[in-house]
Amino acid sequence: MWESESESTAAGREYGGELLTSTKHGVKTEGFQQRDNSWYVSADIPSDLLVQIGEAKFHLHKYPLLSRSGKVNRIIYDSHDPDLNKLVLDDLPGGAEAFEHAAKFCYGIAIDFTAGNISGVRCAAEYLEMTEDLEEGNLIFKTEAFLSYVVLSSWRDSIIVLKSCEKLSPWAENLQIVRRCSESIAWKACANPKGIRWSYTGRAPKVSSPKWKDSSPSRNQQVPPDWWFEDVSILRIDHFVRVITAIKVKGMRFELIGAGIMHYATKWLPGLMNDTTIPGDETSNSSNSSGDGGGGGSWKGGVNMIVAGTRDDTSSLQAKDQRMIIESLISIIPPQKDSVSCSFLLRLLRMANMLKVAPALITELEKRVGMQFEQATLADLLIPCYNKSETAYDVDLVQRLLEHFLVQEQTESSSPSRQIFSDKHMGSNLNAKARVARLVDSYLTEVSRDRNLSLTKFQVLAETLPESARTSDDGLYRAIDSYLKAHPTLTEHERKRLCRVMDCQKLSIDACMHAAQNERLPLRVVVQVLFSEQVKISNALANSTTKEGMESQYQPMLTNRKTLLEGTPQSFQEGWAAAKKDINTLKFELESVKTKYLELQNDMENLQRQFDKMLKQKHTSAWSSGWKKLSKFAKMTNVENHEMATHIPISEEQNRKTTRRWRNSIS
Repeated sequence: MWESESESTAAGREYGGELLTSTKHGVKTEGFQQRDNSWYVSADIPSDLLVQIGEAKFHLHKYPLLSRSGKVNRIIYDSHDPDLNKLVLDDLPGGAEAFEHAAKFCYGIAIDFTAGNISGVRCAAEYLEMTEDLEEGNLIFKTEAFLSYVVLSSWRDSIIVLKSCEKLSPWAENLQIVRRCSESIAWKACANPKGIRWSYTGRAPKVSSPKWKDSSPSRNQQVPPDWWFEDVSILRIDHFVRVITAIKVKGMRFELIGAGIMHYATKWLPGLMNDTTIPGDETSNSSNSSGDGGGGGSWKGGVNMIVAGTRDDTSSLQAKDQRMIIESLISIIPPQKDSVSCSFLLRLLRMANMLKVAPALITELEKRVGMQFEQATLADLLIPCYNKSETAYDVDLVQRLLEHFLVQEQTESSSPSRQIFSDKHMGSNLNAKARVARLVDSYLTEVSRDRNLSLTKFQVLAETLPESARTSDDGLYRAIDSYLKAHPTLTEHERKRLCRVMDCQKLSIDACMHAAQNERLPLRVVVQVLFSEQVKISNALANSTTKEGMESQYQPMLTNRKTLLEGTPQSFQEGWAAAKKDINTLKFELESVKTKYLELQNDMENLQRQFDKMLKQKHTSAWSSGWKKLSKFAKMTNVENHEMATHIPISEEQNRKTTRRWRNSIS
């Protein structure tokens, strides 16, 4: 399928074999001799034409060049100077090396076409207009035949030729060399790996080139799907984009294309994975969070050992080059959701912000992150703020990512194709929102330590998610407590406003006990926490009592209560014991007050009786009779109150006062 290097060389000699005996132009030569930057023809006729290309000088003869180059013919004819003996061709594509091969061809000297020189010779032949009109089998025909029948049938040669085209723009583009090589590479990358005629070893070869073999792989040997990553990653970004575009047209799986893009990015953007090594290195970190699937590229051999494209070259890239790479990669990422990992997108977004990539592309990248925001990690979200903002981390960026995520979730929920699997999709949405809620709470805890983070930004980010996304507010409480620690100068109103984003009823028992003893929280919040926890415990006791009564009616209530208390943390048990002690103290004080009230009532009755006796002894007046009626009415009122007090149980009166006390405390 793809032949070896020896086959390629043999084919080149076959196409150039006619040149070995071509002496019909009348100039016999034994070859070229080079002295410094000058080339001389070993011939019995002195040279009459000097061709200068840059600093290189070629001392040649006019007739061999005129017989095969239309451009040389036109230059000499247009000059109207038959004695013209110097040509300057500084704009010749391929430079002095390509012209040397073209000049040898004109003299009939054998040329060995290789993948390394064929593109330059082809462009030089086009520049010199070495067409079939001048002579049959001219250089354009020879180079085109070699490209079509030798290069494009070989994986290795197609890569090398495409790499060599980097110095031949725009000639290589106009002559369709880049397009043909890109399509050839794409076709071979999408072909069945079982047909590959080389031995995949999974490690770097010992020699400077891979061991290409004619025999098919053994039965136990499996060619991995990412076998083409390393070879393609040596290409310049514009040629890489052409190859990936052609691969997309061929119909390769989008996740494999995304893995290839991630592999290319880790190779050419050294700052992208600053906490991990480049995939394919022996010291590669196994905990690489990029999740590039098969993009790791365990084989370090391939064409990159032949053509310059190593990591040392990428380390010297300027910001402009890196910005161009990032913009190109963003444009070719497959549109499918999981084509690349969310971690890779966030790292790419961080570099895009740092290098001032076009705003439209940054917005597009942010939307891509929002599509799979639930896969993000806290470390990837801690993106520094590269503008003149006062905060250390870009909180506004995370806010936008969260909004894109919610918009995407809402769009998918309302999509007609999703309605068929509404129950399953709703469950996945809730799980995704729950993961995002935990991620946002962790992010808020981390950035809350920044004293320059405003309360408004904290509150807006915390309240962006709907209430249904959080099943527990423990993470949000930790973030609030961390913010209060870092901002001790907040006013009482600001602290209440901050705590308003939290629902006390969604706190766990441990969080409630911590909040009850947290002096940084407003008193009103502490009371709400205690009240909500009392309601939880009461419901838990009631539910436990009902359940135990249904399962075994003969078990006493004390056992259920003891079991429930043993399952609660020790700190909460101590708090509950203190609350019970306060309730018993209130009961005792209430009984004391009632006893004193009865004693006062008895003293009043004794005084009344003594007063009645005094009135009888003295002949009472009209005023005294009126006072007697009034005292009698007061006595009846006291007796009625005493009877009502004796009929009302103490527990009901206590519960009524206790309930009124809780209402007053939370109002």
